[in-house]
Amino acid sequence: MKNLRGLIVGGAAIGFLLIGYMLTNVAPSIEIAWVLSLLLLTVFLFSFEIIPIDIAALTVLVMLGLSSILAPVMGLTEGLVDINELFDGFSSNAVISIIAVMILGAGLDKTGIMNSVARYLVKVGGTTEKRIIPLISGTVGGISGFMQNVGAAALFLPVVKRISTRSKISMSRLLMPMGFCAILGGTLTMVGSSPLILLNDLIINANASLPPDQQLETFGLFSVTPIGIALIISGILYFVAFGRFVLPKGKEVPDQRRGLETHLHDDYGIDYIIAEVYIPSTSKIIGTVLDSYETLFHVRTVGVTSGEKVRMTTRGVPASLVVAKGDHLAVIGERECIEVFCKAYGLDLKPDLDLFSEVMSSSSAGLAEVVISPTSLLIGESARTKRLREVHGVSTLSIIRSGKTTREGEDVRNEVFQAGDTVIVFADWQSLQQFHSTMNIVITSDFPQEEVRANKVIHALVFFGIAMGLVLLTDLRLSVALLVGALGIIISGVLDPDEAYAAVSWKTVFLLASLIPLGKAVEASGTAHWIADRVLTTIGDVDLWVLQLVIAILATLFTLVMSNVGATVLLVPLAISIALQAGANPAVFALTVAIATSNSFLLPTHQVNALIMGPGRYTVPDFFRAGGIMTVIFLVVLMVMMQLFY
Repeated sequence: MKNLRGLIVGGAAIGFLLIGYMLTNVAPSIEIAWVLSLLLLTVFLFSFEIIPIDIAALTVLVMLGLSSILAPVMGLTEGLVDINELFDGFSSNAVISIIAVMILGAGLDKTGIMNSVARYLVKVGGTTEKRIIPLISGTVGGISGFMQNVGAAALFLPVVKRISTRSKISMSRLLMPMGFCAILGGTLTMVGSSPLILLNDLIINANASLPPDQQLETFGLFSVTPIGIALIISGILYFVAFGRFVLPKGKEVPDQRRGLETHLHDDYGIDYIIAEVYIPSTSKIIGTVLDSYETLFHVRTVGVTSGEKVRMTTRGVPASLVVAKGDHLAVIGERECIEVFCKAYGLDLKPDLDLFSEVMSSSSAGLAEVVISPTSLLIGESARTKRLREVHGVSTLSIIRSGKTTREGEDVRNEVFQAGDTVIVFADWQSLQQFHSTMNIVITSDFPQEEVRANKVIHALVFFGIAMGLVLLTDLRLSVALLVGALGIIISGVLDPDEAYAAVSWKTVFLLASLIPLGKAVEASGTAHWIADRVLTTIGDVDLWVLQLVIAILATLFTLVMSNVGATVLLVPLAISIALQAGANPAVFALTVAIATSNSFLLPTHQVNALIMGPGRYTVPDFFRAGGIMTVIFLVVLMVMMQLFY
């Protein structure tokens, strides 16, 4: 598989080089030729993720900066971007706005408001898909209008699981409608998605190079709301009417009160028990390290004692620990594997937990099912490289990906985590809670955890209301208005500073901030104008709505192979240039791009789709089947609503 991917990437690289060579030969200036080359490089890096996309964006940023000193060698009189403006993206209105929105969303979640919504949905949802889907999807879509859609989807992932258990409806029948509507909800307001937050900044950048009579107006908070409402309604109606045809059948939940162990057995074929074993003086295991026998016998040591004193419990058992005679081990694994392990090393298997009865009780520790979110710090790492057991007190037992289960004995600790992975872990609840907050994962199983700050509900709602009021009723910049709310969330104690920092997806921040200078280069160099001219020449004389549809389709295709932020930065200057040359409203064409970059349903490339793929046990064909029709519906509704309101 790796060799096949290498061949594909190599072939694509050659293809991009050939396209770049042809474009640079027809480019009207050397400056446009270099900008085109950087654009192609960006698309290539984003499409194949040879390096993480945020690092790819930083690479492009650095290359733009280096052009200021390499200009003579490159045949330029000056750099592609003014070196003094290279890092303006990090202080841009869009980047600060996104940071503030993430903090506001985390604050609302911390107060338990989301839990209250979940309980209400469980209460009134009933047991039929046609009733539950509109409730869940409509609620998530509405929330996505005011916080990052992947955050809204992550918040509702455990909720959907509880509703699935109660209603006996498979998760695969509920998660895709919820996820799609979370994406659609990002079009409800101008702070609902990163492209829409970024749009006004891109318009301001474009105005800097436009004459006074062609200056574009920026959009207000609810300028896109009619379009967003129509898109959410269309998504809900689509799944209510055709869900039985396009959604995978999945498995019915046999028992609405079943525990995690039953769920693991029925859905994944996993049967784990915790056992206590004693090491007598005659055992062959004395003097060995944990890592030397765990993979061989498919067991995991989660606790060690010496005598009656707990030397090491579930929080921090290193794989290099040497066991000694007289030790007691708490091991987890399938019963047959534990019995074979004890027989091989001459260990005494106790009938019940004794020394570990307190630290391994269900109120203190246990199994948990977690999902790797697209913004998790675990992506690209493994349990061994992150030293999860030793540092975080979390033992990785199994990873379920695309229906395949990798477990202890199959090198699970070296398996690199990917977005959407379902991971079965064992941990004490305090460690699991800390792991949840620091690694940005989603825990889909119930466990005793810290109380939400219900006493801060009023504070969170007040500061959220103040932020929205400033956005709607004043001329204050969006970033400042949202920061007022975010700062209030922190000062009032809804979140402490560390929690606020953890709530921010810094990968998104660096991606966005690094790409803004590239957008400036595309606009200032005349590259956007030149591409627009070529597009118009190729298409010929067509109606403006056809031209607008072409832009929407182009944005949709770009979003399938790169981030929606990257697609927006690259295409908004192009859309503005095309509109100006065709005599259309450039602001409307720019808005079309920012909305159409949410049309990402065909592949699990969008963060929300990556998040639900594991828990929903979806395959790529599932997204093709359901997402293909949704993509067409999105384009039709978008075009109709744009003609009606703009």
